[in-house]
Amino acid sequence: MAIQNVLITGATSGIGLALFEKYTNQGENVIACGRNPGKMALLESRSYKTCLFDITEPAQIAAAAQDIKELDILILNAGDCRYVDDVKNFDGELFSNIINTNLSSLGALLQYFLPKVKKGGQVVFVSSSATILPFPRSEAYGASKAGMDYLANSLRLDLLEHDIDVTLVHPGFVSTPLTDKNDFAMPFMLTSEQAASRMLIGIEKRKKYLHFPKRLTLIMKLFSVLPSFLWQSLITKNDRSSKSHTREDQV
Repeated sequence: MAIQNVLITGATSGIGLALFEKYTNQGENVIACGRNPGKMALLESRSYKTCLFDITEPAQIAAAAQDIKELDILILNAGDCRYVDDVKNFDGELFSNIINTNLSSLGALLQYFLPKVKKGGQVVFVSSSATILPFPRSEAYGASKAGMDYLANSLRLDLLEHDIDVTLVHPGFVSTPLTDKNDFAMPFMLTSEQAASRMLIGIEKRKKYLHFPKRLTLIMKLFSVLPSFLWQSLITKNDRSSKSHTREDQV
């Protein structure tokens, strides 16, 4: 099988780093992308190429793309998660920042990297199972990932004529620097390596949609088709309990 050129955004930590490790170990030409110079330096000797840029800076993305000739797989993984803790005093700046980081940035990434994806190639969007059900405090994060879902599903239709597949990924809770900050229960949590292994298999099979762990995502999908009162009280109760424990820990 021919060596593939695989570009991964957010390759310096979490799922992105785990994917970097797996593709590198398979002997693929991995183009690792990130914004932290120190972390990128650690990957440089093992990468086919590294691209240092902030996904919210289109000019930086454009400059990095100039040195990329052809891609087999484009993995759009970089993102951020922050919560709206005081909904009555809604933080519009936080909301805008998350939408810009997780959703608006995809416009520039696709503008400059999608033309590099060759016929028969693949684009992978790393979204979140949070789009299956609404969660408290997730107005910004959930909205950004829901937008990503629509973008991926729509793009899949338009790329059919170009013979480029689109894979949408809905991970559940994965142990990463982002989830380390969470102060609530995260059932069925996977390691980044476990998540990357599931993704690798699904990407190789060119699946349109991946969701895992299924013991979590299937429960969420079941809840999503039930009357809202059956699951809303449970979700909001757990959120209130998490906030209560946090306040107690701070006393």
